[in-house]
Amino acid sequence: MASLVAALAAGCSGGDGGTGLRVVATTSQIGALTREVAGSHVRLTVLIGPGVSAHDFEPDPGDVRAINGAAVVLKNGIGLDDFLDRVIGGAGGNAKVVTVTEGIELQRGAGDEGGPGDFDPHVWHDPMNAKVMVANIARALAEADPPNAATYRKNADDYQAKLDDTDRQVRAIIDTIPKDQRKIVTNHDAFGYFIRRYGLQYVGAVIPGLSSEAQPSAGDIAKLEDLIKKEGVKAIFAETELDPKVARQISKDTGVKIVDDLYADSLGKPGSGADTVDGMLLSNARKIAEALK
Repeated sequence: MASLVAALAAGCSGGDGGTGLRVVATTSQIGALTREVAGSHVRLTVLIGPGVSAHDFEPDPGDVRAINGAAVVLKNGIGLDDFLDRVIGGAGGNAKVVTVTEGIELQRGAGDEGGPGDFDPHVWHDPMNAKVMVANIARALAEADPPNAATYRKNADDYQAKLDDTDRQVRAIIDTIPKDQRKIVTNHDAFGYFIRRYGLQYVGAVIPGLSSEAQPSAGDIAKLEDLIKKEGVKAIFAETELDPKVARQISKDTGVKIVDDLYADSLGKPGSGADTVDGMLLSNARKIAEALK
């Protein structure tokens, strides 16, 4: 960390430009929600860009500089962006750090079956949770920038309404899947909130646990392949942020199709149609439904 702080002359590559309040968002999804709330009233820097998993992110000197100059830092919490505590310790500055998932009802991993384990940080896959994140972002920005508080609240209300509409659209898409075919196998356990919200059935994940850093054993893979065959699973879903090599091998072994372009830990790149939280939810829903019908 000392080497990062010493190298602050490097520029931050995640800046959106803009003017006004300096704000840092740790993840692409928090960044996208902040854009919806703030419009052009903040100078936003997003640390973890599209297509990058928070589980293996390493901050660079530009990130430290952005945090040092920020008035507000917006984080996910729940273990997803713990690196921020270490960076802030070395960066200095007077930023107010806000955990935007505060107030969300957390759940364990989809594969935890109610036992002990970590809470799932991937809360934005339920649009009702995204609405809570929007409210927390609007509140934080309004407190830091009172002259624009009314704008932040109005923008937040508008986007929450859009998330309600997105929720209806996603449900209608999932409802086109026959109920006995709504069985989900994913590359890692990142879609638990989506699965619960829309009545899907979690069967298993290639990478055990909530973090993409874990590795499946040969026994884990054999057990999952047997379960896929037994349950009649129609597709395996992998995400853009992770190497789908093992998932593809399981697909080959079981004869089950693979869809390897869902968005789990981040949003899509600009122009992908999944560069907003609502767009990402609809993109994932369409791909899931198409594969499981």
